[in-house]
Amino acid sequence: MQQLLNLLPALLDGVFEDPPWGGFLEALRHAMRADYTALTFRPPGKPLNQVVHLYAGAASPPLVSRLYHEELHEADPLPYYELEEGRAYALHDMLRAGDKAHERYYQDIIVPSGMAAMRMMRVREASGVNGWLHVSRREGEFARADEALMEALAPYLRGALRNFVALEQERFNAAVADDAIRRLAFGWFTLDEEGQVLESDRQAETLFAQSGVLGRDAGGRLLVKPRGLAREISAALRAVAADTRARPRVLILNRDPWLDMLLMPARKRGLSAKPDPVAIAYVHGDNWSSADCCEQLAELFLLLPSEARLALALSRGMSIAEAAAELGITVETARNYSKKIYSKLGARGQTDLVRFVLRSVLAIAGRL
Repeated sequence: MQQLLNLLPALLDGVFEDPPWGGFLEALRHAMRADYTALTFRPPGKPLNQVVHLYAGAASPPLVSRLYHEELHEADPLPYYELEEGRAYALHDMLRAGDKAHERYYQDIIVPSGMAAMRMMRVREASGVNGWLHVSRREGEFARADEALMEALAPYLRGALRNFVALEQERFNAAVADDAIRRLAFGWFTLDEEGQVLESDRQAETLFAQSGVLGRDAGGRLLVKPRGLAREISAALRAVAADTRARPRVLILNRDPWLDMLLMPARKRGLSAKPDPVAIAYVHGDNWSSADCCEQLAELFLLLPSEARLALALSRGMSIAEAAAELGITVETARNYSKKIYSKLGARGQTDLVRFVLRSVLAIAGRL
């Protein structure tokens, strides 16, 4: 019982190690006086030679491992899926004496790998992932007490494997979402009421380092340039901090290259030891200059350069009057250009224009 209690912390914490369960497998190796311990698991539908294999101790010689992965895995006689869950099996329980395939496997894999004595146990977590705990020695058999220790670990190993599978699925989902957000050049960071940056993603970190508009001081507080913009953001932060129902604030931080921000109250709270944020800032920045974006718009929608400049301004939410002032043309000229733009794009107005631009390949251009 004491050995089990000593192993459980390493088993439960092992999902957060890299590689996972290194501490647990090493502790189990010492507890069972083994030369080698391994945890192997295979998601449903994967071939026999495609598994996650974690181990501690002396692994099989490279030549033996290559032989298994290239050839012998197809004739592996061990009844992995037939093993009763939670029971420790010895070699003689799994290999049949007198069977040529079993004897070849024993001579070509087991003996060269130094596994004269071996115990294996299968567990299966709720989503269908099977795992096998494997312990072996070069000399001396394992005692019944060793088998009992492995079997006592079974329910905890099953739970740890379930947590690992769920965590890996969430990591995969987060990686896919992160990639999509990165391609769209969106980032986020959270702030406390003093303007301290509490958490941030990679895109926000890139903007802090490269934008020249946003940054952090040595103490971790948000830095904004120029001062007028800093005052505007400070006022918006005070407003959302004072009322969780306050409307989100949209701020244009830079026009070329484009950088804008949506500042809104933080209605969700995390579970970390850090202070709860009062605001979440979503930031969006273009990697391309306005000239590059206009060139791409002109190529994609067959616009004249003057039309492309106006289309870019309108797609960024400017009104006709604001875009005209931005481009140094009259409102009437801007209206004439806009009619030509809408006609070429098949758009019925500015809303359609924004939708066409945002749904085009330009939304991810230059962001790979």
